[in-house]
Amino acid sequence: MLLSGPSGNENVNRIEDNHGKTKAVWIRCAPLAACCSLALAALPAAPRPSDPSNPVCLIKTSSGDVYVELFKSAAPKTVENFIELAEGRREFVDPNTNEKAIRPFYDGLVIHRVIKEFMIQGGCPEGTGTGGPGYYFEDEINAVSLGLHKQKAVNRKGPHKWLIIRSKREFNEKLVKPFLSKMDINTQEELEAREKEVVRKVKKLTLKDVYELMGYEYRDNLESLKPKKGVLAMANSGPNSNGSQFFINLKDTPWLTGRHTVFGKVIQGMDVVETIGDVEVDKLMRPVAPIRIISIRRVKP
Repeated sequence: MLLSGPSGNENVNRIEDNHGKTKAVWIRCAPLAACCSLALAALPAAPRPSDPSNPVCLIKTSSGDVYVELFKSAAPKTVENFIELAEGRREFVDPNTNEKAIRPFYDGLVIHRVIKEFMIQGGCPEGTGTGGPGYYFEDEINAVSLGLHKQKAVNRKGPHKWLIIRSKREFNEKLVKPFLSKMDINTQEELEAREKEVVRKVKKLTLKDVYELMGYEYRDNLESLKPKKGVLAMANSGPNSNGSQFFINLKDTPWLTGRHTVFGKVIQGMDVVETIGDVEVDKLMRPVAPIRIISIRRVKP
């Protein structure tokens, strides 16, 4: 009986049966087995996370592979949303049909925004930066763990640089008006009557206070991470407007502290991220030659 035919360098013994016909009997295939073993050994292993309990995802792009560790204890809902969208286990609204769908959300999307020496951004189903999954969810940020409660919003030199206030008008819009509203001061007369109180309290404002005036809500039960180079964070259009868009930092971005949920970091493939961050872009910061997300999936370290 023929158990296996010769193939390549297989070792085969041939014997005769009772009728004088030759049979080929496969004995072993050591060289082939060795080649298979070498091939398997050459496959790269997924990098290990800093915490064994953290999931690792492989972001396959048309420019190369990027492995990210996700911090589920720092941003549990954000991590769950990201993985379930990526693996096709969370329902979303398809912008092409306006119907509910469930499939791997990120497969085939483009990196739609690249700002050199700042960040790369993806996760918009429309490729414009305006789309999402058809829903929003809240930020997961602990302002105290980030030290925002210790940083004064206003000092002798003016507003804190992280507020990015460039004029008196911006100062009034971003800080003074919401603060006066909180103090229930609605007229010029009321302001003049309480001017000293207002000045005293404005001097005591911290960055945490100002961001809360802008609508940000913070959670004390999380250990948030700072937006440093290589982190994975949620893109948004303001407080509690997270959906599917995310960005990866090309450098430390301290001015984003407290305004974007950091939920992961690159643990292998930062060179790929930096390559993407250096591509030619148009006036809207979109890569001239499209860069696609092939897939995002969890992998075992």
